[in-house]
Amino acid sequence: MKLKTTTLLVALACAVAAVCTERTMDAQEQPPKPPIAKKIPKTTQIHGYTVTDDYGWLADKTKTDKDMLAYLKAETEYADAMMVSTKGFQDALYKEMLARIKETDENVPYRYGDYFYYSRTEQGKQYPIFCRKKGSLTAAEEVTIDMNEMAKGLDYFGIGAYNISDNGNLLAFSSDTSGFRQYNLFVKDLTTGKISDKIAERVTSVAWASDNKTLFYVVEDAMTKRSHLFFRHVLGSGKHDLLYEEKDELYRIGAGRTRSKGYIVMGSYSSTTSEMRYLPANNPTAELKLILPRKEMHEYYVDHIGDRFYIRTNDKGKNFRLVTTSVSDVRQESWKELIPHRKEVMLEDVDCFAGHYIAVERKNGVPQFQVTDLKSGQSHYIEFPEPVYVAGGGPNREFATTTYRFNYESFITPGSVFDYDLTTKKRELKKQEPVLGGYDMNLYESKRLYATAADGAKVPISIVYRKDLKLDGKRPLLLEAYGSYGYPYDVDFSSQRLSLLNRGAIYAVAHIRGGGDLGKEWHDQGKMMAKKNTFTDFIACSEHLIKEKYTSSDRLVVTGGSAGGLLMGAVTNMRPDLFKAVVSYVPFVDVMNTMLDASLPLTVGEYLEWGNPNEKPAYDYMRSYSPYENIEAKAYPTILVRTSLNDSQVMYWEPAKYVARLRSLKTDKNLLLFKVKLEPGGHGGASGRYDRLKDTAFDYAFILGQFGVTK
Repeated sequence: MKLKTTTLLVALACAVAAVCTERTMDAQEQPPKPPIAKKIPKTTQIHGYTVTDDYGWLADKTKTDKDMLAYLKAETEYADAMMVSTKGFQDALYKEMLARIKETDENVPYRYGDYFYYSRTEQGKQYPIFCRKKGSLTAAEEVTIDMNEMAKGLDYFGIGAYNISDNGNLLAFSSDTSGFRQYNLFVKDLTTGKISDKIAERVTSVAWASDNKTLFYVVEDAMTKRSHLFFRHVLGSGKHDLLYEEKDELYRIGAGRTRSKGYIVMGSYSSTTSEMRYLPANNPTAELKLILPRKEMHEYYVDHIGDRFYIRTNDKGKNFRLVTTSVSDVRQESWKELIPHRKEVMLEDVDCFAGHYIAVERKNGVPQFQVTDLKSGQSHYIEFPEPVYVAGGGPNREFATTTYRFNYESFITPGSVFDYDLTTKKRELKKQEPVLGGYDMNLYESKRLYATAADGAKVPISIVYRKDLKLDGKRPLLLEAYGSYGYPYDVDFSSQRLSLLNRGAIYAVAHIRGGGDLGKEWHDQGKMMAKKNTFTDFIACSEHLIKEKYTSSDRLVVTGGSAGGLLMGAVTNMRPDLFKAVVSYVPFVDVMNTMLDASLPLTVGEYLEWGNPNEKPAYDYMRSYSPYENIEAKAYPTILVRTSLNDSQVMYWEPAKYVARLRSLKTDKNLLLFKVKLEPGGHGGASGRYDRLKDTAFDYAFILGQFGVTK
């Protein structure tokens, strides 16, 4: 319902009263004033410093605290009030983006055992429906999970695990109803449709044994969300046998089953080290065996073909190599090299099949697939038509196959599903994402640029825009980046993004250090005591785009989420003059307080990414860039911050504290909006596809509004 302005202001004033300083506002003459969070100074001593936090009370409160909720509600209502003039534009953008989507659609079925599995969507329904057909695609459809039915009466619903037993009769699945990524495990009997009572809580990974009755699963800690317990459970037994507990807080565990179905594999991982254990899937009561004890800075990962394990390891170099060894002799001295370490190529993964293995690599920032035939030993690469793209393996569940399914897309090529014959080297396009309304990829241009960082490093930038655009330095440009955890920031296709491109905007991604776009060294050069490279790389990319006349500082909008939100906070503090506006999603901006609290989700394990602030050198370095601590009394760009109350990765109070402090110190009159999803929503926002699209319409209206575009 659209509220009248005066009604909205009265509601806003009431909501803010408990937590804001007194103020007067004339609803007839003035726009609403932003909420001002109350200050409750909290002083701590650390490493010889006296630190005062005026807004620590937001983190001390529970999610049901009236004062805290009143402040978050006031901020959200203020954001809506300041955007109320764009409501018509938001509605138009939503309808425009929705019109490009085939609402009733079906993805490409994949084979697993006797069935073909797929999901489909129906017009007007928020969630996909998971289905299967036995034997052939012309068989009768069986619905395995209808998320729409399961989500009735819920504001949020998400599916985690979706694992079918070997005989095809049982489905182990997990679901989350809060957005906090805490998944409960259930088993559905697909022959009767009956769903079991809850088997376990906080489940993060699941695997079936060969006997169709034994489940292996991993559970996370309720407070820290660190996956640390590995269980075996026989359905109906009431027993849950703890097979392994990871006690080192730097490590988390995960479990799965090899594509060969031969082994259950459990791994313990930190961000720099790993070790793997295994047991035969056809002997679920067998001892869990260790392949190689953990050694600091050694990562290795295992897969299986026949009588051999295939191991991806970084023992000879940061970018990994591939070795193989007999299942009966896993000693490191017995490892035989198949693919050597290469400085210019990152070996990201290996897909193993009965007659082939496929090395998933990354070179010059783009993925590539190297196919090796086990009989002949011959290898070849799958060719791709564009210089900048993203490709990844699809749901290749069958082990004995000569067909490899992969997904491919680029800034201008819609998401495409291919089946590739590993023997004949022929590919078949099974489906390309439909873009309704007459999309013509020839109207757009995508290319790769390079900015020069302060230390001389060449930082890739991927960019897309309409070919008929005049590059005169006056174009609106949206620049996005992440730059943490070694995650590559792949280019992708977005039919929603066309609403920006078709209005004359340019879109670009900065592949900055801290990410994994150029291999492990690229990550290492942007973490720990080199983290500032991430920020200066982004600034260099921004300056390069301005210098090359793609945009100007008064037309440049930047965006990032989570650790990318940390990036936004840091570069905004460093160079507020460089950006017209900033959009920051679930931003990790209260770095010091979060990393000093070991009880918070994920904190201890991330010491190896950011540093341990309990050590003074790390504390000093981290504090020098932490967004919250470095807000100053100066002018800032226009800013939109988004979060969810139930975010499990970055707690809601981080952006809340950041916005509160920024409001109290910034000297400009630029808009600062803070929009909080108070109803259930997670780190990725809403769970329903229509709800997510409405959020995008809001954000696009905000972004385009910075350039005076209102229709």
